[in-house]
Amino acid sequence: MDLFWEINSSLLLGFGMTLGIFVLTLLGALPLGLLICFGSMCRWHPLRWFCRTLVWIIRGTPLMLQLIVIYFGPGLLFDWPLLPRFIAVLVAFIINYACYFSEIYRGGIEGISRGQYEAGEVLCMSRRQVFFKVILLQVIKRIVPPMSNEIITLVKDTSLARTISVYEIIWNAQVYIKSEGLIWPLFFTAVYYLAFNGLLTLVFGYIEKKMSYFKV
Repeated sequence: MDLFWEINSSLLLGFGMTLGIFVLTLLGALPLGLLICFGSMCRWHPLRWFCRTLVWIIRGTPLMLQLIVIYFGPGLLFDWPLLPRFIAVLVAFIINYACYFSEIYRGGIEGISRGQYEAGEVLCMSRRQVFFKVILLQVIKRIVPPMSNEIITLVKDTSLARTISVYEIIWNAQVYIKSEGLIWPLFFTAVYYLAFNGLLTLVFGYIEKKMSYFKV
């Protein structure tokens, strides 16, 4: 019984690390994704080319590879000191998810017909008023379903942090496979993921329901 509680305490600590990666990634990736989105839609070609190339590279390579490059790359290429492991994880995750979010934002914005902008101008509304009073709610409604999918994927992708030895929940479970020959701690991690993703599913379902009045 003592071992049982010890293992569950360890899993809880690991899940705390998982939550930390999840929350901090969202806090960084959501606004950065919006900036990349605006850059990829910018009329200044060098900035648009840079943003779209960045998105293409990030979306076209595995997150695990990006983690390894960001952690080991500066030291191997420039002889710089290694980043702290947790910081390297955050940098990799924020850049990766910002690029995915930017494409979702861009799809939502570009999916609004040009006629709605023109209708706002006919009513003598400024571009700012048109965006915030006419366009924004429609964009939010359009992007909620794909954003919810990406955010739920982020919960599961946090397990990749163990690639550079960040002690998230699966790493803590694997310790007991090696030391005690127990497999059930690994199965217990599924309970944490399922419970958290189930909660997120309910939250996003509620948000979609609240916005269902707004037809687009």
